[in-house]
Amino acid sequence: MDMYKKILVVVDPTRNEQKALKRAIELATRLTESAGEAVNITAFFSIFDFSYEMTTILSSSERDAMRQMVIKDKQQWLDDKVKELAPSLDIQSEVVWHNRPFEAIINQVIEHDYDIVIKGTHQHDKFKSVVFTPTDWHLLRKCPTPVLLVKEHEWPKDGNILAAINVGSDEEEHLSLNNKITEQASKLADLIDANVHLVNSYPGTPVNISIEIPEFDSTEYNNAMLKHHQDSMKEHANKFNVDPSNTFVEEGLPETVIEQVAQKIDAELLILGTIGRTGISAALIGNTAEHVIDHLNCDVLALKPDGYISPLAE
Repeated sequence: MDMYKKILVVVDPTRNEQKALKRAIELATRLTESAGEAVNITAFFSIFDFSYEMTTILSSSERDAMRQMVIKDKQQWLDDKVKELAPSLDIQSEVVWHNRPFEAIINQVIEHDYDIVIKGTHQHDKFKSVVFTPTDWHLLRKCPTPVLLVKEHEWPKDGNILAAINVGSDEEEHLSLNNKITEQASKLADLIDANVHLVNSYPGTPVNISIEIPEFDSTEYNNAMLKHHQDSMKEHANKFNVDPSNTFVEEGLPETVIEQVAQKIDAELLILGTIGRTGISAALIGNTAEHVIDHLNCDVLALKPDGYISPLAE
């Protein structure tokens, strides 16, 4: 199984607990055992201190020297942290100076052909909820590789993976992404001994239609819409040998349906697609998506359509 041969892990230097690095080690270990081929991990983060850029006391060369001292110090911390968590693994590490973390991460991906980015999400102590940072959202929208955002949920044996798909669309981009999401879910399920579940939402009758056209039969419309999505889901599930009892077709907003199903099955991982440069679309639509994923106590793996090119690469 050669789905991920090069993993870039984004380390948080402000925290002692490095859940993203632990998840990367877990994933790489399983991949190596499965494929019999070593998986490369690079631990990475960027730093920036505006005061070094603004001071007029130092010359340009002195500022460069100061930056290099800071980088060297952080590099030593990172090397120590890697050895502490994985003394037997050969994990590379790199610290760079950059004022926009998401750009530094995506530049690394593009320059070194990484297959996946793994990053932890922040815990909001006051409410004990996970808060996605601007860096997370930039990565979801602009990173050309899959992005795995790690939370607190373990990956237990015989756990559940939830794949959010859009079976109601006939657009080639959506159909292709549905296949990609489900293939990824199946491969990961085999790798970590989990069960694949599929979820799809469909819209109810638009309120304005019922008001403007009194003779409009909303029940008939809803039934027809439900049947269309159920038939499409059955066909898609059969193609990937997913048990029909592990499929969910629900009326409602995608973000609401996904959250409810993820909680119902206690998913350890949600896999969804992001389409286009405007960020999450198709699987999740609108600003509420951010709040929904924040509320889920599971990892989130976001995939891009085939052929996606990051705006940073253009």
